[in-house]
Amino acid sequence: MVMAAGLGKRMRPLTATRPKPLVSVAGKPLIDHVLDRLRAAGVARAVVNVHYLADALEAHLAHQSGLEIVLSDERAQLMETGGGLVQALPLLGDAPVLVVNSDNLWIDGPIDTIKQLAARFDPDTMDALLLMVPLSRAHNHGGQGDFHLAADGRITGRRKAGRVAPFAYTGIQILHPRLIADWPEGPFSTMVFWERALAAGRAYGLVHQGLWFDVGTPGAIPKTEAILADG
Repeated sequence: MVMAAGLGKRMRPLTATRPKPLVSVAGKPLIDHVLDRLRAAGVARAVVNVHYLADALEAHLAHQSGLEIVLSDERAQLMETGGGLVQALPLLGDAPVLVVNSDNLWIDGPIDTIKQLAARFDPDTMDALLLMVPLSRAHNHGGQGDFHLAADGRITGRRKAGRVAPFAYTGIQILHPRLIADWPEGPFSTMVFWERALAAGRAYGLVHQGLWFDVGTPGAIPKTEAILADG
């Protein structure tokens, strides 16, 4: 599932006339970078949620090839990340699902990142596997990190207020559908599901070996392009 329904407030004024996934970085829209990575990993079908300026995004996606794209329509109400997953459940099936935010851009390390994430996911021991990047390598990321990891990759806790956590969440994850249950009404964050996995000791992280960019603001675009141009 590709999360593409947000309002893109941090990307204003570029999102005044286009949805954030259609903002161009390094010569093509953000969402195209994501879809290219999905194709390269052998993903055959992607569910994409839409809300803000949905018609423009739907028209753009209609011209994609090599990947079946199914829309999860949130025009009536923006459901946030957790609510978006719930609304899309009938389209996602009953297998573990890869969830990718459309506002990040990554370059693979020694092996394909999505394939690496899929190979690491163990349904016997985990309900959530989040791709992490060391805070020191989280390009354009203005936060102070998100999580702490044990040596085996288990997430041992979230960042505490006033502290720094060594790993930032990249916006790429695999969730087991058994975790997506007993949800609150209306829009809500995926954090609701993460907290359950954390409490059960079934939330894990995988450290990304390549480059990763948080492309959430206009200022992040030239910085990202400059690093990519260096080859």
